[in-house]
Amino acid sequence: MESSHLTIRSTQSLAACNFCKIGVYFLMMIALFITSPVAAQETANQHPLVPALEMAKHSLEKLNKIKDYQSTFVKREFINNQLTTEQTLLKVRHKPFSVYMRFISPAPGREVLYVEGKNQNQLLAHEASGLSSLVGTVSLPVNSPTVMANTRHPITDAGMKRLMELVIEQWELESKYGEIDVKFYPDAKMGDIACEVIEVTHPRPRRQFKFALTRVFFEKNSRLPVRVENYGFPVPPNQKPQLLEEYTYQNLKLNAGFTDADFDRNNPNYSF
Repeated sequence: MESSHLTIRSTQSLAACNFCKIGVYFLMMIALFITSPVAAQETANQHPLVPALEMAKHSLEKLNKIKDYQSTFVKREFINNQLTTEQTLLKVRHKPFSVYMRFISPAPGREVLYVEGKNQNQLLAHEASGLSSLVGTVSLPVNSPTVMANTRHPITDAGMKRLMELVIEQWELESKYGEIDVKFYPDAKMGDIACEVIEVTHPRPRRQFKFALTRVFFEKNSRLPVRVENYGFPVPPNQKPQLLEEYTYQNLKLNAGFTDADFDRNNPNYSF
């Protein structure tokens, strides 16, 4: 009986030893797989929009630390089958969200004012000349047909911060799909400004793709989005994409120290 007991124990030890060997071999195979070129390639096989989103979110973090700014804002939009251009002096404050615009062209002298939570959350505007100037200051809902007739976005979308949020929302949706080509241009320029540019394109129209091509210019030093371009899918497909909207921020003055007076219709420097 004792000999039989020893044989059983010996057999159990042998089985345990073999099991350990198999376990060690299995672990070695896992380690070999993890360090193999194929595994490294699979680990690195992330969606091409991931690094683009990282850059965009980093830029948004920078914007969240800025209280206000002033810039020369150039807007080009495709409206009513034609490409329109506006140039304005733009003041933006993030909290409470406030926007003041004085037009340079067209309609020089036109002023627009919006302050979240003030003026019944409506936009104030007036013309500097012509028959419309006789009406004086008008108060309009931000999404009214009159306001939206000449723009692709309401004034609540104004400014670099909201622009970056819209780009991030767009890319987060698109990162769930394929058919995306992402290019990075680390040594690009916008005029004399050194920029890094991300260009995202789609080969064909899809329901989830709002634009055929999106191009974002990040100023190298500040990491701020100084220009965003969005192009529509061409019709017919062999044509170049049509520019739908382009927003450029020039002559930026960050943290200008704006007060409530800078967004007050009674400011003596304004003509509301």
